Amino acid sequence: MNDSIEGSVERITYYAGETGFSVIRVKPARPRGIPQGAMTRDGLVTVVGELPEINPGESLKLTGRWMTHPKHGRQFRAERCERVLPATIEGLRRYLGSGMIRGVGPVIAERIVRKFGAETLEVIDADPGRLREVLGIGPRRVEQIAVAWEEQKAIQEVMIFLQSHGVSTRLAVKIYKQYGDASVDVVQSNPYRLARDVWGIGFRTADKIARDMGLPADSPERVQAGVMYTLSQQADEGHVYLPQPELATKAADLLAVKEEQVEYAIERLETEQQVKRERVGKAAEVEQEAVYLAPFYYSELGVTQRLRRMVETRKSRLGGLRSLAPLPRLDAELSEKQRAAIKAAVANKVSVLTGGPGTGKTTTVRTLIRLLRTHQCTFALASPTGRAAKRLSEAAGHPAKTIHRLLEFSPTQGFKRNEENPLDVDMVIVDEASMLDLVLTNNLLKAIDPHSHLVFVGDVDQLPSVGAGDVLRDIIASGVAAVTRLGLIFRQEQGSLIVANAHRINEGRLPLTPRSAQDFFLFVEPDADKAADLLVDVVQHRIPRKFGMDPLSEIQVLAPMYRGSSGVANLNQRLQEALNPPAGNRPERRMGGRTLRVGDRLMQTRNNYDKDVYNGDIGRLLALEGVQQTAVIDYHGRRVTYDWSELDEVVHAFAISVHKAQGSEYPAVVMPVTMQHYLMLQRNLLYTGVTRAKKLVVLVGTKKAIAIAVRNNKVTQRHTALDWRLGK
Repeated sequence: MNDSIEGSVERITYYAGETGFSVIRVKPARPRGIPQGAMTRDGLVTVVGELPEINPGESLKLTGRWMTHPKHGRQFRAERCERVLPATIEGLRRYLGSGMIRGVGPVIAERIVRKFGAETLEVIDADPGRLREVLGIGPRRVEQIAVAWEEQKAIQEVMIFLQSHGVSTRLAVKIYKQYGDASVDVVQSNPYRLARDVWGIGFRTADKIARDMGLPADSPERVQAGVMYTLSQQADEGHVYLPQPELATKAADLLAVKEEQVEYAIERLETEQQVKRERVGKAAEVEQEAVYLAPFYYSELGVTQRLRRMVETRKSRLGGLRSLAPLPRLDAELSEKQRAAIKAAVANKVSVLTGGPGTGKTTTVRTLIRLLRTHQCTFALASPTGRAAKRLSEAAGHPAKTIHRLLEFSPTQGFKRNEENPLDVDMVIVDEASMLDLVLTNNLLKAIDPHSHLVFVGDVDQLPSVGAGDVLRDIIASGVAAVTRLGLIFRQEQGSLIVANAHRINEGRLPLTPRSAQDFFLFVEPDADKAADLLVDVVQHRIPRKFGMDPLSEIQVLAPMYRGSSGVANLNQRLQEALNPPAGNRPERRMGGRTLRVGDRLMQTRNNYDKDVYNGDIGRLLALEGVQQTAVIDYHGRRVTYDWSELDEVVHAFAISVHKAQGSEYPAVVMPVTMQHYLMLQRNLLYTGVTRAKKLVVLVGTKKAIAIAVRNNKVTQRHTALDWRLGK
């Protein structure tokens, strides 16, 4: 027989966002029946279990059983949790002030309860206009509280349905915002819609709900959703498609069904136009049946057709400049390769300029711009990210835009620049082209006049794009573009090792770390846990002392992996404690198993077109507003407001992955390179990390781990067919 307790939540000791496992302290409303030794001197009991996300001050009815933990003593293991309305004046005050209702904080809650006493909730529910009798509450605040109260009631209904399936309050809010009053009906009819429609709910969460509702493991809806999820997961790994046998195996393993059922689901999805299939492969290779998510299939076709059309269209908007033979005298300080790159950009509709750091890519682009200006030719400069665009503007001496801004993206209308409304320029120059994914490239090409010229500038030896595709490498491999590779190092300050070591790494040689080094250091520590300790000390104390750099604005930690003691997740927690610790005057809020604190470095993890904030953008948390339930993040002078339910879009960025650092430069880069990261130690990853630094690189780990990375030049092959299509 189950026991039950009812009481108010005093504090949250622990909450795991992924699982919902919580440790909370509850003050029982009726101490009678509480086992001896279970209650502390201050009248609290410890409750553990998988609970929805809750706030101190809420009243709960918990059903479960008492148990004795060998270390922590008597605890209540909750198996079911229901929110209840408080029955006491103090309970009402704490309930209203808990942050559940937008517009009501502790001060306003105190005034409301003092005015209406035990009738408080009845007034808010039935006659909210009476709230104007309370000091400090005007018509707008009354309306805000009334709307928030109704929304909370609706969310509670959704939560009652979802809580048995382990869905947190945060996700319930998202579900309600997506579907409104139809939320329960939608979830009951097809829970897999959640994975498709609601950002933050993946297949696994939707699948757990579906299975708890009794949907069979081999139901067609489940298998189809599993196939789509598998393809989406592989797209997150960079693959544009999956060979059908590989897809069938992966999806069957995920779903614990037969491969034949997966193949039938693929056929159904193809009929519904959600996936596309085609046999791809060069004549010398074995052809394979490729299965694409439809947007990637059409993007690959679009990039192929548009690049070919540009190359095959003889008319050029640079006709006058192309007719000059030879070109006007170029900068005498340019190398032959740099001159060749400029001539290739003018002579060819599509060209690529690639090379490592310090080889003169920026100088070449500046000279090309000067040539275009001299002959009154129009051009546009663009980069995939805001950080890269800003760097390009500064380096080229000409305004550059993100590709989204160049194409005049609107959240409601999409890209306004397209085939019907192309860019009116003679040449488009795209920097950091290694970051281009397939879908963005397709949208860019839609907006380029076939008579215009296109120049891709980037370092092909860096990591490929975060999104699906390997566009720059595929274009180079296809032979469709004129390619110039710069190799001679020009930019190398006296005594600097950053550029020299980047090239050594790229050539398969160990970086040099002599005692006389001024900007490239290795701190040796073989133990991964101690390496994490050392790294925190380097960021918090050693670099600021020796170089005078601010650890919050000038030093970026880049890690190869997310897991492990030297991984992104643990380092973020450690660095937050060191660089932005709790303080009485520093607001913070615990949500999703993490603590967000004013002053934290945060990174956006998805493109949010409504807010004009994009995956990889890094800012600082400026404010947490408990009454309005909002947060303000400063992205380099631009302040963006988030509702609390939207904060799962951001993660801490004291440490980030090397992938997420592409297109950025930082004064100092600190990077753990330990044997704990053995599986991720690759040459292009180490090379990319090192090339993000402008003034200082510090590696923390071992020479053995660095040697493994330098020797491992096996670039992870992505499933793409762009080079094959372009080369056909």
